[in-house]
Amino acid sequence: MRSTTLRRCIAPAVAAVAVVSIPALASAQGERIALSGTEVAIYNLVGSISAVAGSGSDVVVTVARAGKDAAQLRVAHGEIAGRQTLRVIYPAGRITFGDEHRWGSRTTIRVNDDGTFDDNDDSGSRVEIGARSGGLEARADLTVAVPAGKELHLHLAAGDVSVTNVNGDVSVNVDAANVTTTGTKGSLTLDTGSGEVSVTDAQGNVNLDSGSGSVTLSRITGDRLAVDAGSGRMRADAINSKRIDLDLGSGGATLRNITATDVKLDCGSGSTEIDLASDIHLLDIDSGSGGVTVWIPATLGARVDIDAGSGGIDLGVPVNVTRMEEDHVTGTIGDGQGTIRIDAGSGGVHLKKRS
Repeated sequence: MRSTTLRRCIAPAVAAVAVVSIPALASAQGERIALSGTEVAIYNLVGSISAVAGSGSDVVVTVARAGKDAAQLRVAHGEIAGRQTLRVIYPAGRITFGDEHRWGSRTTIRVNDDGTFDDNDDSGSRVEIGARSGGLEARADLTVAVPAGKELHLHLAAGDVSVTNVNGDVSVNVDAANVTTTGTKGSLTLDTGSGEVSVTDAQGNVNLDSGSGSVTLSRITGDRLAVDAGSGRMRADAINSKRIDLDLGSGGATLRNITATDVKLDCGSGSTEIDLASDIHLLDIDSGSGGVTVWIPATLGARVDIDAGSGGIDLGVPVNVTRMEEDHVTGTIGDGQGTIRIDAGSGGVHLKKRS
């Protein structure tokens, strides 16, 4: 699980990488740069990145700048570590950007001279981004048109990232930014320090690692959904996945209309509610504090093992009980083919019939 204040870097750049000054823009369309190859990485410290479906064979990036110091920005592009890259380079150790109440007073990262940054080590120069005046006042807003079948890596320190109707494998890595994806096809990997995350209409495996901020998931279909979230409530609806793995620090979760073979949920604190739309092989819930409610369809069959530290156990569905204690119940529902295991430290456990 990642922290909300991060230092990032990547291995030093290879030689002979093009660096171009961004000219004064004659129109709102900005400068357009085409990147060939199947794997493309985009780096921008502050502003926005918007990835959309594109045509042709190249990824096309449109760069628009803003702020009183925008003329100092440079854009570099070329191959690094086997990937075609585009990097917006900010010639300053401190950047003034945004509202401190959005993600906190500041974000500090480490950036290499070539404009790359990541999580792998502590090389590179320290750059502070925040609302405090006196820093470089510049941002870049990028629109990335992505043809089908590409592998795309988006890196942003502060601002907003959106991915819309992209057909290909996508990874997004941000420090302090809201991330929104809609209509993606292919694997989706999101690594966020702080900020809200929303994923809608995703076809493919989804892997999310979030430090803080709410998480909203809707209409996801794939073999696996994995979420590791530090704080902030998670809400999910219409999830169809063979395997769901959720590790939530605080905030709890509301999961509705869930179709899955295996569901594992570990929640440190906060109430948990899950609505199962189909029979399952395994439902395993470990809750530190907060009540647990599971809605069960009439067709479900499972062995049941519920351990509630406090708050009691409410069996709102027919259970053939083999052991009954104040804080521990075992038994079977229906044909007993699946397994439901719930371990709640505090807060009641409720099994309810799905209407």
